[in-house]
Amino acid sequence: MKQVIQNFKTGELTVAEVPAPALARGFVLVRNHFSLISPGTERSTVATAQASLLGKARQRPDLVRQVLDSLRKDGFAETLKRVRTKLETLKDLGYSCAGSVLASLDTEGRFKPGDRVACGGGGYASHAGIVTVPQNLVVRVPTTVSMEAAAFTTLGAIAMQGVRQANPQLGELVCVIGLGLLGQISAQILRANGCQVFGVDTADSMVALAEQTSCHAARTRSDTGLESALAAFTGGRGFDAVIITAATQSTDPVELATAILRQKGVIVVVGAVPMNIPREPHFYKKELQLKISCSYGPGRYDSSYEEEGQDYPYGYVRWTENRNMEAFLKLLQNRSVDVQPLISHTFDVEQAEKAYEIVTGKVSERHLGILLKYTEAAETHPVAAAPRADFGPRATPGIGFIGAGSFAQKFLIPFARQGGELVSVVTSRGVTAKSVREKFGFRSYSTDAHSILADPAIDTVFIATRHDTHAAFATAALEAGKNVFVEKPLALREDELAEVLEVASRQGGCRLMVGYNRRFSPLARRAREVFQHVPEPLLINYRVNAGFLPKNHWTQTGQGGGRILGEVCHFVDLMQFLTGSEPVGAYAESVSGDNAQIPDQDNVVVSLRFRNGSVGQIIYVACGDKLLSKERIEIFGGRQSFVIDDFRCGEHYAAGSRRKLKLPGKGHREEVESFLGAIREGHPSPISLDSLVLTSVVTFAILDSLRTGLPQIVSKIELHSKQMLIAG
Repeated sequence: MKQVIQNFKTGELTVAEVPAPALARGFVLVRNHFSLISPGTERSTVATAQASLLGKARQRPDLVRQVLDSLRKDGFAETLKRVRTKLETLKDLGYSCAGSVLASLDTEGRFKPGDRVACGGGGYASHAGIVTVPQNLVVRVPTTVSMEAAAFTTLGAIAMQGVRQANPQLGELVCVIGLGLLGQISAQILRANGCQVFGVDTADSMVALAEQTSCHAARTRSDTGLESALAAFTGGRGFDAVIITAATQSTDPVELATAILRQKGVIVVVGAVPMNIPREPHFYKKELQLKISCSYGPGRYDSSYEEEGQDYPYGYVRWTENRNMEAFLKLLQNRSVDVQPLISHTFDVEQAEKAYEIVTGKVSERHLGILLKYTEAAETHPVAAAPRADFGPRATPGIGFIGAGSFAQKFLIPFARQGGELVSVVTSRGVTAKSVREKFGFRSYSTDAHSILADPAIDTVFIATRHDTHAAFATAALEAGKNVFVEKPLALREDELAEVLEVASRQGGCRLMVGYNRRFSPLARRAREVFQHVPEPLLINYRVNAGFLPKNHWTQTGQGGGRILGEVCHFVDLMQFLTGSEPVGAYAESVSGDNAQIPDQDNVVVSLRFRNGSVGQIIYVACGDKLLSKERIEIFGGRQSFVIDDFRCGEHYAAGSRRKLKLPGKGHREEVESFLGAIREGHPSPISLDSLVLTSVVTFAILDSLRTGLPQIVSKIELHSKQMLIAG
């Protein structure tokens, strides 16, 4: 299929052939008919990508602050790696489109193949022949509404939310400052609401259009008669509300709004304008209200709503993103809003580069709403290279990646490329798969995970998807006879773990590895050498300054499983490695959360007991300062002490002396090298299956301990009995 993409590093914009996106539960697969270029938002996005590195920094100071924080905490080399990974990516464009449903896995069964729908959402409703969109960002289009008009639905929802923030009453006086596409739609909605609407813009053409289609009166900002026209429109009493839909670096729209509002009037900011609000002479004395409108409405930026399909109760949140989209389509249906006059251009998607030349000003041409049109050509996929006939033992493993996000691109793919042949990469979005293929030199790419499992040229599969898919992909890859490297955690539930264990035990020739990299770090290896001949148990204190994550971050949701399953597993595995023993018991306590029924996984103290008598304590906190090093490990035993500070440096205390060690690295390179080396040389997996499974079982036990307040027993016997119970 065709998709408009941009290289964020070079700024080059192209129409590329990419595979259709994969369909997941809670999503709808849609063949686009039209998509709308949002001139304000997309002009800014494209311009940022086309700017120099200094220009990018000036336009995105928030990202500069992130880079500076990373420099202070992680050092130059790690920060440079992260910046390069971000820059060397292909970005999809667009967030408002309309088309017909190809297939749906929405959880409510609302959509059927052939349904006419409008879609929203950056990264979902993009300029592409086929898109996959979360169910709460898809609405059905009435039969009397054209698909061209339906492509405006997301912009319409943004305008709708801005109007709702103003809460205009019948007959009220409202001024719209900024008569671009968003302002024109806002003015039409206000007029449909029974308001008296005045429009202000810097361009004569936008003022003329507004007078024809939406505003009762309109003037340019430079018009010498503007002040008297505003006073005449309001009878000298001022506007009840002002909606700012302009995009500018000037504070003039806000200053004008404060001057023309009545006492206790309302300013609603929808566009991108500076927020330097002058207290005097108007804001304070008039007791004005300032409101910010958040995109399409309630649900925006809430992953549980947008990605997981959890709706808000209708009686408590009347106007969500989805319901705003539906309401806008109703306005189109009853002709209260007419977007046809707002369409200035329609291009076939193959001509998208020409469209963006107009949007960015490279070609000087009056424009407003620019549509991209898609034909129903047969869907195409990149053709995989012909598989090699010999699938026997080989010196170079053939590697396939399922999932290739920023972590995989920084810590897995570069090292896998050094130890094997990169055959194919699969991601849920075609533009990402194409970007990764070009960056790292994979032979082919796709959005179909089955293509990896079925390819005889691939004997080794790396799984770097979100946590809730790990167990299923690992099971399927093992069933297909592949060696499997799966990022942690191995599983989020006991039944998933039991299934992986059963298949891995049955497929004895396949190696299973989980990305527990810390045991492969140079400092951890040195510590193991120091203590492996100590005849007595060890005592380990492991402090983790994990950092704050909001509760709606994907790792905290059902996709991630929470911080115990998703990250504490690392530290359990390292303790197994350092003690050379199996965990037999776990007890955990957390600080009191807002809801005592939900254990706090962000601030936890975990005590582990091992079969050889060793004891380990994990102090996992999210309430510390972010500049403190993330991990500090203190190991005691045999009258020796060993300290690892954030896997950069260490100290070995023995016989009254101290030896400083500088052996940086968390073991990402070494774990991949060790895994691929085992495949080449015919050795077992670097971490035993029992150890991998026990690590997951311990994390389950930690959660059980947090819930019950009781110590939990962990043993192989209990593990296998659980497996048999689940299987039975």
